Amino acid sequence: MDFIAENANWLSLIASVIGLVFAGTLVRWILAQDAGNEKMVKISEAIQEGAQAFLKREYRYVAMVVVVVVIALLALSAVSDDSSPWTALAFVSGAVASASAGYVGMSIAVRANVRTTQASSESLNRGLRVAFASGSVMGTMVVALALLGISILFFVLNEVIDDAETAANALAGFGFGATSIAIFARVGGGIFTKAADVGADLVGKTEAGIPEDDPRNPAVIADNVGDNVGDVAGMGSDLFESYASSIIAAITIATLGEGIAPDKLTEGQAFPLLIAGIGLLIAIGSSYLVRTKEDATQASLLGSLRRGVYTASGLVAIAVIVISLILDLGSGVIIATISGLIGGVLIGFSTEYFTSDNYKPTKNLSESSEGGAGIILIRGLAVGMESTLPPVLIVMTVTLIAVKATGLYGVAVAAVGMLSTLAITLATDAYGPVADNAGGIAEMAELEGSVRDRTDALDSLGNTTAATGKGFAIGSAVMTALALVSAFVTATGTQDVSILDARLVTGLMLGAMLPYIFSAQTMLAVSKAAQQIVVEVRRQFKEIPGLMEGTADPDYERCVAISTDSAIREMVIPGVLAVAVPVVVAIVAVIGDGNIIGDFVGAETLVGVLLGSLISAFTLAVMMANAGGAWDNAKKYIERGNFGGKGSDAHKAAVVGDTVGDPFKDTSGPSLNILLKLLAIVSVVIAPLLSL
Repeated sequence: MDFIAENANWLSLIASVIGLVFAGTLVRWILAQDAGNEKMVKISEAIQEGAQAFLKREYRYVAMVVVVVVIALLALSAVSDDSSPWTALAFVSGAVASASAGYVGMSIAVRANVRTTQASSESLNRGLRVAFASGSVMGTMVVALALLGISILFFVLNEVIDDAETAANALAGFGFGATSIAIFARVGGGIFTKAADVGADLVGKTEAGIPEDDPRNPAVIADNVGDNVGDVAGMGSDLFESYASSIIAAITIATLGEGIAPDKLTEGQAFPLLIAGIGLLIAIGSSYLVRTKEDATQASLLGSLRRGVYTASGLVAIAVIVISLILDLGSGVIIATISGLIGGVLIGFSTEYFTSDNYKPTKNLSESSEGGAGIILIRGLAVGMESTLPPVLIVMTVTLIAVKATGLYGVAVAAVGMLSTLAITLATDAYGPVADNAGGIAEMAELEGSVRDRTDALDSLGNTTAATGKGFAIGSAVMTALALVSAFVTATGTQDVSILDARLVTGLMLGAMLPYIFSAQTMLAVSKAAQQIVVEVRRQFKEIPGLMEGTADPDYERCVAISTDSAIREMVIPGVLAVAVPVVVAIVAVIGDGNIIGDFVGAETLVGVLLGSLISAFTLAVMMANAGGAWDNAKKYIERGNFGGKGSDAHKAAVVGDTVGDPFKDTSGPSLNILLKLLAIVSVVIAPLLSL
């Protein structure tokens, strides 16, 4: 079976090409669907223009960052024999691949929304198929492009670089490039979407008392644009980076010989590539299982998505066993990988329990709204804090099992296992914004109630899958970051650092602080941008004659411009913070090596920063994401007629809770995934600097 191990990169490359062909087939099918009447098309085009304008401006800023980082990587290769100039090529490749996946996925999402609306006028199943097909384009593009890039680079770097460890370090540049896109897409997209959403809700729902997605609201188009740039492009770039970095970490640790027998290094490198490739093919096949009936309940709609995800998970588990036996890697690799796969599913269950209105936490949160906004805010924070228990226990268990099974390599393949079904898992998440937009288009185009009922059913399902997807994204980010930290520790030889080393302890403190500073910056960014939206919407309501009567059109473009400008401006500081901290610590450690500065800052400090930020960001991200999800669904539970329904005092209190929860669950919480992964991948890339 040496042939399979030695050609794993080519086999995974073939799988990625099949994925790209599948995504292209879906694109053609989606675009061939009916886009509805002229008014629907006009609304959809406005959303398309806003989303494209935002991404183009964002990518211009990112391009400047890419140039600066490439220069820095080339400089690093000039001063370190363990660093290669090929790292810069890998970095650019990762950035281009991640940006391309996000751009294509979002471009299809903003075209699938109106087609989902029209399909929903025919049947619920038809609407589900169109929306899910759009999500599948995003999921498949993310996995296929990541796998394509890694497969090609793995071959090229090992051909042009004689030393295997240096080649593995250069490959980490691909993950660094992907993260550079992710930090701006996640943060910038999150600021955009929540500024528009919060501004629209505060003036529209709370002050003016008009429905959600009411065409009279000037911020409604910006809100719909935000769903795509934040929850499609942003989520895609986030998970692209997790997926790529988990594979790279496994290859790196195998190359360094941690947890793998000396005669099995090639097999250890091949395993993550093969699992990723077969996982993509299985996810493509399982996507055809997602369909429903016209009279489907929320439970049966959720069951249709679960059928696809669980089938994929079961088949991947079988594939893990078969591939591991073929490569003769032993039962430890099987146990570690499947533990990660199961852990991802369990984290999804945990997130659903704390955020879905089918369960007590959110139902009780809805009831507390009768006590006013203050009570629902207090209780929502409590729900978020309480929800950290299950995912932490799950990740602890997976980590302990993985390390016991096969050392640090087990941590990396557990992350690979957790992300092996990403193509269909991300599809169930990326489908949600399309369904949400479809409902907004139905409302603005004043379609008959049955259409809105179907899109509302799809949107409600999307809220559940979105919350579950965020939990999965956080859990996978933690496992990926832990694998990267393992790679960094192995590369720098800091495995035996004392827990009482003052440099480690102070690094832990610095790392634990970073997620709070980072979150403060993103929350402030949303509040500033939302305030501008509020002022603008109030102005238009007051100054445009006939707007509230429905005889005049609002200026949608102005709100889109405000959200775009604010997001681009405010995303810079958090992005720079995440990159600068490990670089500055590493430079100070190098300068201090052999003198008094080294007594205060060293490689041990950076290990502490990575571990402190990982633990702090994990719990804070779960708390924010789940509290936000619970507030959102508590509001929707009331809007369905419970506790007084729409317009009641309970509903107004719930809207306030949802307003606070919006940046929690869609900006700050998800952005922490990128922070902890970016800190780790930058550290892996600059590890040669610390070995000088």
